[in-house]
Amino acid sequence: MTNPATGGHPDLKMVNPNAAAIDIGSTMHMAAVNHDTDIMPVRAFGTFTQDLHDLADWFRSCGVTSVAMESTGV
Repeated sequence: MTNPATGGHPDLKMVNPNAAAIDIGSTMHMAAVNHDTDIMPVRAFGTFTQDLHDLADWFRSCGVTSVAMESTGV
């Protein structure tokens, strides 16, 4: 198994390269995937139904198998 990049922190190990992250907002969701899976690994999506379908399609195309979410705001 190769040693995946960890942003210059050699003591950190990548646990799940197929994971994605979403920062949930009221007007926009910021999503990130492994930088090896897409030329633009961080994207913004709206909050309407079609935007969420686009987000899910992007995750599928990047091979995402699990997602961590954080809700911002109050």
